Amino acid sequence: MAPLLYLAFLVSGVAGLIYETIWSRYLGLLLGHSAYAQVIVLVVFLGGMALGAALVGRRSERVRRPWLAYAIVEIVIGVFGLAFHAIFTAASALAYDSIFPGLSEGLTLLVVKWLIAAALVLPQSVLLGMTFPLMSAEVLRRFPATPGRVLALLYFTNGLGGAAGVLISGFWLVGRAGLAGSLVVAGALNIAVCLLVAATALLQRRNEVAPEASASPEPAPTTAAVRGPNETPALALPRLRTVLLAVSAGTAIASFIYEIAWIRMLSLVLGGATHAFELMLSAFILGLALGAFWVRGRIDRFDDPLRALGMVQWTMGALALATLPVYLASFQWTASLLGALDTSPEGYAVFTVARYAIALLVMLPATFCAGITLPLITRMLLRGGGGEAAVGTVYAANTIGSVVGVALAALVLMPLIGLKALLITGATLDMGIGIWLLGLARWEIRARREVVAAAIACSVLLVAGMAAAARFDRALLASGVFRAWRLLDTSAQKIIYYRDGRTATVSAAIEDGSTVLIATNGKVDASLPYEWLQPPAADAQPVPLTRDVATQVLLPLITLAHAPNARTAAVIGHGSGMSSHFLLGSPHVEEVTTIEIEPEMIAGSRIFLPANRRVFDDPRSRFAIEDARAFFAAGDRRYDLILSEPSNPWVSGVSSLFTREFYDQVDRHLAPHGVFG
Repeated sequence: MAPLLYLAFLVSGVAGLIYETIWSRYLGLLLGHSAYAQVIVLVVFLGGMALGAALVGRRSERVRRPWLAYAIVEIVIGVFGLAFHAIFTAASALAYDSIFPGLSEGLTLLVVKWLIAAALVLPQSVLLGMTFPLMSAEVLRRFPATPGRVLALLYFTNGLGGAAGVLISGFWLVGRAGLAGSLVVAGALNIAVCLLVAATALLQRRNEVAPEASASPEPAPTTAAVRGPNETPALALPRLRTVLLAVSAGTAIASFIYEIAWIRMLSLVLGGATHAFELMLSAFILGLALGAFWVRGRIDRFDDPLRALGMVQWTMGALALATLPVYLASFQWTASLLGALDTSPEGYAVFTVARYAIALLVMLPATFCAGITLPLITRMLLRGGGGEAAVGTVYAANTIGSVVGVALAALVLMPLIGLKALLITGATLDMGIGIWLLGLARWEIRARREVVAAAIACSVLLVAGMAAAARFDRALLASGVFRAWRLLDTSAQKIIYYRDGRTATVSAAIEDGSTVLIATNGKVDASLPYEWLQPPAADAQPVPLTRDVATQVLLPLITLAHAPNARTAAVIGHGSGMSSHFLLGSPHVEEVTTIEIEPEMIAGSRIFLPANRRVFDDPRSRFAIEDARAFFAAGDRRYDLILSEPSNPWVSGVSSLFTREFYDQVDRHLAPHGVFG
């Protein structure tokens, strides 16, 4: 019956990651920018799971039928999934109609948004956190002789389901069923899991021999009583518990530092589209699952599991460092791949598979090791006498570490130290944990000193060597290979500004000495001929407005031509800052608010001075550093004009349709006021 339980847990993993990916899209509609929504979903999702695991872990030994509790939890999760769209619609309408307008901008609004997000997804997250300890308790009681194998297979099946769930949701389900339909499918999967587990348990009970027909059966050995060959705990249980819970949290912090760093790094190579993100997330989870699968047959045979854990931790950090040169090589791989493919549905399918392969090449080695650690830690506590409670406790500590890792990496370390240093920090943490564990393992005193000294020396050499050898050429990182379809000559681009912000990596550069541009994650958002930044020549001739310049100039001017007496205006997205600059050229405009989610974009746009000078110098200009939708919902301000830049080809195509009379009208209304200056 065990295969059916593993199958049920695999399907549960599929549903769980469908929830996570769909929730991030829902909260993106409520809260705005997708990067912040993803962080919020991860923090609440993981925090809720930690709480659920901790609650159940303390009580699982007192649950007589873990399968029944598990089935009940699954069906409740399914009901929440079926009802989520209706709940979200009602909560969103209440927030935007009644709550947000009454709040001032700033911390209060931010806290309220987080509370609403938590209220929407926290109950289901707590329930999802309960599933692993309950399923573990059921299977461990049936197979107490091999607890390590049981736990490894549970981690593997659930992780494999999660990796598949991300891809199913992103590439198939949302397009066919929509967001609401995707949640209905996930809810139906949870209900199916409930029925499968219940049927399996009832069938098992039916096939068991009745107690009176058995000749005094021997009691099944407990998970705490069975030990591997020559195995004795290296530490007493109280200290072992403290050490392993600290390692569980610490390795989770490092792993999510890797995840945040890798996803941003690969976005510069593969693009930041939704499908690219889903490929990266699936690759990360698949690596964890494969590591758990590999260790399943070995986990119960380690003579000194603490020593094995230390070696895995150190190796994980070393392999994470080794991803740096692989990542840099992926720019050339992507350029070669795109150059060889046709722009066709078949070409896109091949590119999608290749992107997944690149993500696996970068992520798999270290995540494979990460997948070994949690089953091994849990097994050690079980064998050390921690009982079933160890499963939930370790799981909770690991998810708490994940929450810390997400928040620390995305909101603090990345904008502070940058991508390369962020990844090196995670690797150093893992190697440090490994060295600590090797020092606690069973060795002869002399051998311990030699091993620890060698590990420290190798760590220093690896960190220093990779930091020096893996040169992050900013021009290469900002080249946007996924859009240019070729590897650009980085010597032709002079990077003036480069920052890894919280939501995007922003770069500003002068290209070929003739074009000034600003880009996010390698995608050019605004550009301008260099001549615009020079004093006008006395004999200068008018030139056509083309490409980005047409957008940046015509968008505000055409808008003002239709509403020349507008008093207040809001511009969604800063870009070059020229839209706000030209709006401020009107003497009638009293205030222009530029709404931008990424502060580094505003700082980088100074490369366009003086072509955007009014947005920085004019007292009527102000900035709002937040998402546009939340900004408008939060206040009772009313704007005469609201501008949002469309795509460049659309602007170029439409502007060519305007008549000469229309341009004469633009000149007549705006030129006297110096708007074109």
